[in-house]
Amino acid sequence: MTIYRILWTLLVPGLLAAVLWRRLRGRGVAHEAAERLALCDGASQPVIWLHGASNGEITSARWLIEDLLRREPGLTVLVTCNNPTARSMVQGWGVPGLRAALAPWDTPGAVRRFLGRWRPRACLILENELWPERLAGLAAAGVPVLAIGARLSERSARMWGRVAPGMLRRMLGAVSWLSAQDAGSEGRFIAAGLPVERLGPRLLLKARTTAAPVARPFPAPPRARCVLAASTHEGEDAAILDAFAAARGQFDLLVIAPRHPQRGPAIAALAEARGLHPRLRSRHETAETAVYIADTLGEMGLWYGMCGVTFIGGTLVPKGGHTPFEPMAAGSALIHGPSVHNFTETFATLDAAGAARAVADGAGLARVLAGLDAAAQARLVAAAAALPQGADAGPILDALDRLAPAG
Repeated sequence: MTIYRILWTLLVPGLLAAVLWRRLRGRGVAHEAAERLALCDGASQPVIWLHGASNGEITSARWLIEDLLRREPGLTVLVTCNNPTARSMVQGWGVPGLRAALAPWDTPGAVRRFLGRWRPRACLILENELWPERLAGLAAAGVPVLAIGARLSERSARMWGRVAPGMLRRMLGAVSWLSAQDAGSEGRFIAAGLPVERLGPRLLLKARTTAAPVARPFPAPPRARCVLAASTHEGEDAAILDAFAAARGQFDLLVIAPRHPQRGPAIAALAEARGLHPRLRSRHETAETAVYIADTLGEMGLWYGMCGVTFIGGTLVPKGGHTPFEPMAAGSALIHGPSVHNFTETFATLDAAGAARAVADGAGLARVLAGLDAAAQARLVAAAAALPQGADAGPILDALDRLAPAG
């Protein structure tokens, strides 16, 4: 823990400089440094603190947040996240009793000030957002920690086991209740030191995702003629562009939404080299061509709603894939590559039910796209809709009542 704290001490000046630089360039947000250092005002009464990494994780928990507020009038739920886009999204929900802030940096001072200002009654952590200093501070303050839909990949477990097994064991010792999102994660958490009696039922928050109706951001071809490549990573885009070019008889528009929006210009260059003349969302251009690059954050719902087919990014390269639940909720047919270790059980279920198409590489993607007419898309969507949906809030609320009762 000492080395970890030294590293954070060295990091903070650079992080502050980055915040200042973004502000000077007009790209920063108000109070970013103050929130990261926990120098802002807190609450006059204890709150339930819920933390998620970004838009997807927090959106998946919106139903849980609303359940918490509905069952306890007067409650304040504080949602923290790792980027300003997610904070703005939560603020835009306009839900009474809901507050949003950037998560404090993981330093002793920031964590201590944050806990002193907000005085959380309990902390709910989504997926894999386990931070050593934060957990140590919560344990010292006697605040129960509930890890919901927690995930620990084989790679992460090996890394912790090699680099800091004792730190991971101490972190898990601060967790009062944990629901893993799959059997593999559950076993790895227990092997890493989580007491078995603190284990709750498996929960996958994103399986409860619902899609709100969205208007198309610009005139586009019919939905069945639009395909989305969602959350792509470097190394996938060229294969996706080639597959789309080979399936032009079936699709008129390809939307590429990179996982990291700053890659937009590089993807545009790949498309230009293929004579596809792309447009970029970050430049406020409309899709007057065959390839549209959605290089922005917080707008995935637009693209899921607009495109009849979604290719899940991070599956043609060894990244493990991203959530299939949001496009499923929007009624978009699913395609994925071979790398799905982040959602192994989910994709196995989808494939077995005929609710998704698996491809081995770019050539396979081209073949599948060429055969995905409107009727084939409808069959995939119907198969996905027939699968059991949703996560149950009951175990979470029961654990919260036991560990941090109201009043």
